[in-house]
Amino acid sequence: MVVCFVGFVGVHMSPWCRGVRHWLREKRRFDQAGRVVEAQAPMTIVIPATSSSFSIKLRDGDISWPDFLEELKISIEQPVEAFTNILFSSGTTGEPKAIPWTNATSFKAAADAWCHMDIRSGNIVAWPTNLGWMMGPWLVYASLLNEASMALYKGSPLSSGFAKFVQDAKVTMLGVVPSIVCTWKSTNCIAGSDWSSIRCFSSTGEASNANEYLWLMGRAYYKPVIEYCGGTEIGGGFVSGSFLRPQSLAAFSTPVMGCRLFILDDDGHPIPEDAPGMGELALSPLMFGSSSTLLNACHYDVYFKGMATWNGLVLRKHGDVFERTSRGYYRAHGRADDTMNIGGIKVSSVEIERICNAADSSVLETAAIGVPLAGGGPEQLVIAVVFKDPQNSKTDLHQLRISFNSAVQKNFNPLFKVSRVVAMSSLPRTASNKVMRRVLRKQLDHNSKL
Repeated sequence: MVVCFVGFVGVHMSPWCRGVRHWLREKRRFDQAGRVVEAQAPMTIVIPATSSSFSIKLRDGDISWPDFLEELKISIEQPVEAFTNILFSSGTTGEPKAIPWTNATSFKAAADAWCHMDIRSGNIVAWPTNLGWMMGPWLVYASLLNEASMALYKGSPLSSGFAKFVQDAKVTMLGVVPSIVCTWKSTNCIAGSDWSSIRCFSSTGEASNANEYLWLMGRAYYKPVIEYCGGTEIGGGFVSGSFLRPQSLAAFSTPVMGCRLFILDDDGHPIPEDAPGMGELALSPLMFGSSSTLLNACHYDVYFKGMATWNGLVLRKHGDVFERTSRGYYRAHGRADDTMNIGGIKVSSVEIERICNAADSSVLETAAIGVPLAGGGPEQLVIAVVFKDPQNSKTDLHQLRISFNSAVQKNFNPLFKVSRVVAMSSLPRTASNKVMRRVLRKQLDHNSKL
C-alpha cells in the first residue's frame, strides 16, 4: 500500500504547511490538495488547517488526519523493502532518477545521525531543507527516531530572523550547506545571535571552505562541524566526521558506519585502502538502506555497469572525486563530471573556484567551467562570477580576468590561464543547492558561438 500525506512540507524558503487546500510561499498560493487529485494519487491522509476546520471534501478512500490517528491503534505491518518515499536525484550529471526509499532507509538516516552527529533524546535539530531534497526526509527520520525534536522555520535561512530562531529554539545541531555559510559571512546577518546551545554543526551538499567554516565555528564558541557526504540513493551518508575522532576543517575523518570507500586510479582500479591518492570514488555494494531499484532507469546500468570488482563484488559507482590525505582524512573535490582537462591536466572545478572567490572582495561566488572552442581543440577555462552587489556587474571583467589569472597561476598552477570571465546574476542550481555546471557549460558554450 502506498500512502500520500497532504499538509506537511519542509523548510528552506518554504513554510510549515498547516492547510490542506493550499499553502503560501513568498505570497504565492500553491494548491497542494488539487495537485494530489490531479495526479490521481493513491490513498491520501489530509491534515486540516486547524483542529476545528475541515473544509475540503475527501475523495473515496482518503482519510482525515484525526481519523488516521484513531486508526493507528491498529498495528499495520509492512515488509522492510516496502516504499516509504520516492525522491528524485538532483540531475547534476544527467536526467533526474526516481529513487524509492524503503523502511530500511529511515533507519539508515537515523543511525547516521546517532553515530556521527550524536543526535539523541532531548536534542533540537534544525536543517534548512525541503522534502524534495533527501535532507528533508532525512531530518524527519534522524530526529524523531532518535527521540529528538525538529526546529522548523517559516522563511529564508539567509536572514537575521533565522539566526534569532536558532537562538530562541535553542538548537543543539544545526545543519548547513556551504553556500548558506558563505552568505552569512558576507552579509554578517547572524551577528548578535546567541548560538551557545549548539553542540555541533553538520554540513553537506557541496565541497566546504576551511576559512568560512572556521568563521562559522566561531559563532558558537568553536563547536565542531561534522562534514557529511552521501546521496539520495544512499539514504544518508557514506563518509562523515565524528565526535570520536580528531577533525580537520572541510574534511571527513571516517567512512560512515557500515560503509566502505574505494578511490579509483586512472584505470578505474581501487588504490590500496591505506594509501593517499585522489580519484573517482566507488563504494562497497553492501550498504544498509541504499537503493536497489529505480523507477525510471535500470539500477544496475546506473550504479554498477562497467565498475571494477573487489573480493568478487562489483563496486558501486557514485561519481564524486575524492582525495585521501597522508593523514588519513578524506576531502571532496566535486563531481567527476565537474573536472576539466586544462592543458592536458585534469583539475577539479572546486579548487579553481576557491582561489577565484578569494581573489577579489567584490565576488560572492564563482563557477569554473571548461568550454571547448567552437572549432575544436583544448578546453578553455571560463569563470562565471556572481557579485555581492548587482551593480558590480559593470565591473571591468578584463581586469577581473587578470586578477583571477594571477591568483590561479600563483596559488594553483602557473600554466593555467583564464580565457574569459562572464558576469551572471546567479548560478543555476539544483533543489539541493548544487551548482549545475553541466547546464552552465551548455550556456557558456552556446554564448561563445553567438
